[in-house]
Order: sequence, then structure tokens, then C-alpha cells
Amino acid sequence: MRPEVLFPLFAPIRSLKGIGPRLATMIEKLAGPNIVDLCWHIPSGIVDRRFTPKINDAPAGAIATITVKVVEHQAPRIKRLPYKVICSDDSGVLELVFFHARSDYLLKILPEGETRIVSGKVEHFQGNVQMSHPDRIGTLEELDELQAVEPVYPLTAGLTSKPLINAIRESVSLVPPLPEWQDPAWLSQQDMPDWQLALQRAHSPTTEDDLYAEAPAIRRLAYDELLADQLALSIVRATQRRKSGRRFNKDTGLVSRATTALPFALTKSQKSSIDEILHDMAEPFRMLRLLQGDVGSGKTVVAFLAMLRAVESGGQAALMAPTEILAQQHLKTIDELAKIVDVNVDVLTGRNKGTQRGQILERLASGETSIVIGTHALFQEDVRFKDLILAVIDEQHRFGVHQRLMLADKGAAADMLVMTATPIPRTLMLCAYSDLDTSRLIDKPTGRLPVKTRALPTSRIEDVVTRLHAAIKDGARVFWVCPLVDESELIDLEAATDRHAFLNKRFPGRVGLVHGKMKGNEKDAVMASFAKGELDILVSTTVIEVGVDIPEASIMVIEHAERFGLSQLHQLRGRVGRGNQTSSCLLLYAPPLTETAQARLNILRETDDGFRIAEEDLKLRGAGEMLGTRQSGLPQFRIADIAKHQDLMMAARDDARLILEKDPDLTSDRGKALRVLLYLFEKDAVIQTLRSG
Repeated sequence: MRPEVLFPLFAPIRSLKGIGPRLATMIEKLAGPNIVDLCWHIPSGIVDRRFTPKINDAPAGAIATITVKVVEHQAPRIKRLPYKVICSDDSGVLELVFFHARSDYLLKILPEGETRIVSGKVEHFQGNVQMSHPDRIGTLEELDELQAVEPVYPLTAGLTSKPLINAIRESVSLVPPLPEWQDPAWLSQQDMPDWQLALQRAHSPTTEDDLYAEAPAIRRLAYDELLADQLALSIVRATQRRKSGRRFNKDTGLVSRATTALPFALTKSQKSSIDEILHDMAEPFRMLRLLQGDVGSGKTVVAFLAMLRAVESGGQAALMAPTEILAQQHLKTIDELAKIVDVNVDVLTGRNKGTQRGQILERLASGETSIVIGTHALFQEDVRFKDLILAVIDEQHRFGVHQRLMLADKGAAADMLVMTATPIPRTLMLCAYSDLDTSRLIDKPTGRLPVKTRALPTSRIEDVVTRLHAAIKDGARVFWVCPLVDESELIDLEAATDRHAFLNKRFPGRVGLVHGKMKGNEKDAVMASFAKGELDILVSTTVIEVGVDIPEASIMVIEHAERFGLSQLHQLRGRVGRGNQTSSCLLLYAPPLTETAQARLNILRETDDGFRIAEEDLKLRGAGEMLGTRQSGLPQFRIADIAKHQDLMMAARDDARLILEKDPDLTSDRGKALRVLLYLFEKDAVIQTLRSG
């Protein structure tokens, strides 16, 4: 149960004064449903209202708070003209300008002959000093309140700042004193205030410096959030570790036979990763390991050899991928290898229906199928295994912790291997995957040629098309990736459809189109035509980013490359350079480029090391954008910024480990306070996993 002391913070936003249903809906959409969510909605800027000039001394563009006498109201004769309220002081005249005004309301708050305080942006128009729609209007008694530094919060459509500020102020005032969960020596060393004071300061900035990630109040709140996250991950890991595992170490020579039969030599890091995985599988606890490898580094082969150890040990293995395209890609690689060693492989996706699906489920339940590859369909309730020994999850960042546990729980103490082709910086690794051990594939497969990368302005698109004509005559196949227009798939699709029509005029009947709105079998049909050479160009949205392996494709054109992140560009570039011909990647950009976009394209031209690219991406953009806002899996922090709080992330990870070593059930005084912290950041499910105490 959530501690009673936190009840006020988890009351609904609708319980605040002056928050009716309409306002509540907008605030909930912006911040979340509870009062605590408003506490985490930190200001993004400030408005300084302390400048109090006379009217004629107020410069254009300045935010000024001016004491005036209301002289007269001038209602317009024509509706579309503005309503004016003429005011003055002993230096001159100020016109307050209102569009679509309600005269009764303005007469009430600005009565003629009375003195009022007005605050807003000063404008000079045709020799007159004006203020359009003042932000604040008040009486002399409210001068101190109006003449202040005001926080500016992110807003949403239809919501204005005043009711939001009032709601946040009330929310912060409801925060109860809570037990200190941080180590006092650490707080002192870091010059951090206590939690309640930090929250108050974060919502009452007096200078721009108070808004920065380095401000003591922000760092304190960020550290609390990071510690809650790391503690939760450590508890999940400890709980999984406590579950008794099984030793899967039977060696019938299947792994070594398959390794010998491979048409290529394993790289050094593939060999070491396989050794680490097989060692974990032989231990009496459950394996929880992340296999991290750059595009084309050979993760599927490593996973296949691990799955063969599960088969040798008398059980089954499952590989789950986030999309049907990726599942089919794995099937292609694994099925060819599995036939060599006579192992049965099945595929199960949302497309398998009726009798066909029933037959696959029967083969899984009877143990006839040794290895199954599939999508989310694998963790549906009616999917049962005879004995699932190893669960492999690909592109882990598309799945949450609970989803990957759901698949592993289909077996009795099944081992788990998760994979990602997205190179992730070390700090982010610790943030997202600190519940896992890690193996890294850092070598390029033998014979892999570097991809030549060039950046060109979009004005040279005709030159690119001319070059493609020559390249296609020589047997090249081309990926053409359309821009990420915005978060709307429909608008992205329009861009791709237009580009497909444009290219189809130049290469009639030789251009295919793939996008996220297509059905799986339609997508597969187009991909198959491209793979067979029936199509020369494949126009696509970023749906082809992960897992598409067509060795004959040797040219990648990325339109409006400046709109993509570095890691995403690197992933897309990795779709070519898989065959034996020289490959190239053309980055088309729309000038002028921002400094960040220029830096991104420069780095991509300089290196093909995915790990360096990921580190640079984190520096240039920050964690929130790195893997794309549409993809889940990474924690969505409200206050912490992984790019700027890397030192705090490392400290939180170490602190979480030490806390659980000393007090695994959080029963000490600090442990009890840390339970409050976990509840505060809504890690309730994790607390349920702790042994009672």
C-alpha cells in the first residue's frame, strides 16, 4: 500500500481549487492525472516583472510593470478594430490594446479614474507607447506580487499560464514533510538542499541559472528520480537472480557442428560473446544478458548458437522481434543454418491465423518445434511451450522490462538474452539496462567494406537521379528513405508517396514503396520483389531502419537527412554495404543547416563506429530523442536529463547497489524512507516484489 503521507500528492488534479473538468482535462494531458505530476512539471523559462519604468522610459520589447491611472475606454465602432484603454502617469500616455474584447469585463478590472498596475510587453506604434493584452493587471495592494519573477511552464493547446501556475503553486504547497532518503554526507558534498526545499526552489526561479540542469535544486530532484529508477531496476534484477535457475550445459556437439558449418569465420567478439552466454546458461541462476552489436555485427548468429545449446539441453528457444519484417529476416538467417544441423524452426506472427496458427501452437506445445521466431504474438496467453529454456528478445528498446519478462515466464526458469542493434552510450546502457549483464560485438564481419558517405543539398536531386540511372545499369539496387516529416505517420506517408510517384516517372515500373500503414504481406511482397531484382529502387519511410538484409542493395539515399538523429542515420546507412560491391550513402539536406545538423552530418562522414556515433548523438541531442520518440523502452524521465546528469546516473547506480547489499529488503530507517521514494516515483510494482518487512 502507498504510504498515507503521500495520499495528498496522489489526489487527482481535479481536487485542486478552481480546476473544473475542462481545465483538468487539459492539465492532465500536459502533466498527468495526479497532484504529484504537477510537482514534476518544472519551469522551462522565467518572466522578470521587476522592471518598473515610467511610461515614456519604457523601451520597446521590454517586459515592464507600470503604475498607471486609467483615463478612458475607447470601444471601436467597427468590430474587427481593437478596443483601447487609455492610461497615463506623469511622464506620458500608455494605450492598452485588446482584440475581441469584452467591454464589461475590461470596465470592471480597469475602472476609469482608478490607479492600476499593468505588466506585459511594451510596444511602440506610430509614436504611441502600447501594451497589447497585458499579462497581469492588479491594484496597488498587489504590487509586490505582480512585480516578481514568474516561472514559465510548457503549455498545451487551449491552456493559459495563469491557471496552470496557480495549480502548480497549490500542488507544491500540499507537499508534506517526508523522511530523508538520501545520505546526508552525499547531499552536503554535492551542495544539494533537502527534497521539499529543492521542489520549492525549482518552481520559484529568480534567474535563468536556476533553470539549468546544473542548478542545485534541479540536481537534487534529478538525483532522486535517478535513484528511484536505479533502485527499482536493481530490485527487479535481484528478484530475477533469486529465482532459482537451471543449468543448461549439455553438450552433444550441436553448437560446435553448427559453428564449423558456418560459411564464414566468427569474429573475436562473436566468439567471446558466445562463451559468456554459454557460461551463463551453465550457471544455476537465470541468465539476464544484453547482446549489443552494431548494424551487421552478427548478433543473429550468436543468438542462434545460444539457442542450439537450449536444444542440446532438451528444451526449446524463442526469438521475439518487434516487427514482422525483422522476424522474417531472422527466420531467413536462422532457417538456413538450422537445416544444416537438422533443427526444426517455426515462425509465429499476428499473420498466422486459424488452422495454420493452431498447428504451430501444437508443435510448440509438443516440443516438435525446437526454435520459434515471432513477434508480440509469442506472449499471447494461448502460446505454450513444452520446455522453453531460452528467450531471445531483439531490438530490446522496443519492449518494456515487463514485456520481456512475460516471454521468459513462459518457461520454467528460462534464461534470457536481449539484443539491440542500436549502439547505446555507456551511461544510457546503465540507465536502461542495469538489470542485465552485457556482451558487446565490436568487430566488423570479415570482408565487410566501408560505405562511402556524402552529403548533398536537396537542390542537386536531379544529379542524384542521373547518377542512379548509371548505377542501376551496372546492377545496383537503391534504398530511398523519405524524410521524417513529423510525428504523424500520415504526413510521413504523403512525402513517401510523392517521392515514389516522382521516381516512378524516371524509372517506370522499377520503383517499389514500403511504409508503416501497409499490411505485413503487402510489405513482404514489395521487399521480395526488391530482393529478387524485379524492382531497382525501394522508396520507404523509416520502416526499413532495422533488420532488412538485402546484400544486393548498394546505394542508400536519405532525404532531408538533417531531420534524423545520428543513431538513426547510422542504422539506415547500415542497410547497405552488406554485399561484395562498393556501397554509398547519400545524405540529402535542405540548407541552411543548423550547427547541430552540420555536426551530425560531419560525424557520419568521419566514422562508421556505431558506439562513437551513439556517444556523439547523446551529446548533440540528449537521451529523450536518441532512439526516437515513437520507440519505447528507455525510461521517460520527468526531471533528470541523462545527457547532462551522467555523473548523477553513475552515482545512483552505485548507491542503489550498495543500498541493496546492506539492506536488501529496505527495512532499515533509510530503507523505509527509500520505500517512500519508490512510491513517490510510482515504482509500486517493484515494492510488491520485495519480501515483506
